[in-house]
Amino acid sequence: MRKILASLIVLIIIAAGVSWVLTAPKPLDPSVTAGLTGDPEHGEAIFNAGGCASCHAAPGAEGEARLILAGGKAFPSPFGTFYAPNISTSETAGIGAWTVADLANAMLRGVSPAGQHYYPAFPYGSYAKARPQDVADLRAYLDTLPATETASRDHDVGFPFNIRRSLGGWKLLFFRDEFVMEEVNSEPLARGRYLVEALGHCAECHTLRNALGGLDTSRWLGGAPNPSGQGTIPNITSGGLSWSEDEIAEYLASGFTPDFDVAGGEMAEVVQNTANLSATDRAAIAAYVKAVPAVE
Repeated sequence: MRKILASLIVLIIIAAGVSWVLTAPKPLDPSVTAGLTGDPEHGEAIFNAGGCASCHAAPGAEGEARLILAGGKAFPSPFGTFYAPNISTSETAGIGAWTVADLANAMLRGVSPAGQHYYPAFPYGSYAKARPQDVADLRAYLDTLPATETASRDHDVGFPFNIRRSLGGWKLLFFRDEFVMEEVNSEPLARGRYLVEALGHCAECHTLRNALGGLDTSRWLGGAPNPSGQGTIPNITSGGLSWSEDEIAEYLASGFTPDFDVAGGEMAEVVQNTANLSATDRAAIAAYVKAVPAVE
C-alpha cells in the first residue's frame, strides 16, 4: 500500500511539473522586434483599425478626450467583470515605460512585461495575427498621446478564474495565430481578412463562444449572445446580413444603414474608428464580410 501511495505521489508531482511547464507564459523571441522603428502616422491607422479608444478611453469620453486612454470601461462576462486598463503614456499609471517588445508580447502573445498571462478579454487571440511592424507603429503613435495618472481598476474575477497560471491551459486549448479564412484570392480580400480577423478583432464579439470562452470558428461571425447577458450581437455573415459590399462600406463610414437607421450602442463606437480608415480599407472589410461562409 505504501508503494502504491508513493507511486501516486510521484505521478502527481510529475503531472504538476509538466502542467507548470505547459502553462508557462511564452513571450516572443526578442529577434521578432529587434531593430523595429515605428512610424506614428501609420500607427494612427493601426490605432483606429484596432479600436483602441473604444475600449481604453474613459467611459463617456467624446472628441479629443477619447485620446486620453485612462481606461475604466467595464466588460461584464460569465467569468467576472473585466476593466480596461490605463494605456496612456504615463510611466507609472499607464504603459509609457513599455518597449516595443513589451507591447508586442502583450498583443501577440497575451503576456505582460512582468511575465504573467493576460485575460483574453484583451483580444490578443485576434491581435496574434498582427504584424510586428504594425505593433511598432502603434507604439510610436501611442507615444504622441497625452498621459493620465488615472489608476487602472482591478478586474472583478473570482476563483478559479483569478488563477492567472490557468490561462496557460486556456491558451493551449484556444490560442491560435492562423487566419480562419485560410484561402484568399485577391489583395483586397487579404487586406480585409487582416483588418477583420487581426486588427479589428470583429469575431471577439460577433462569434459564438463555448463554455470556456473559446471562439466557435465553425460559426465564424455568425452572431452571439452579448457577454453582459443583455441582448445578442448580430450575425454579420450573408446568412444574417443582406447588405451589399457598398452598403457595408458606407455603414462603416457614416453609421447609416440601408434601412435609414443609424448605428447604436457598441457599434456606434466602432464606427467612430472605422470612419477614420481609408475608403480602400473599408471596402476591403466589406469584401471580406461578404466572402465569409454564411451562418444560418
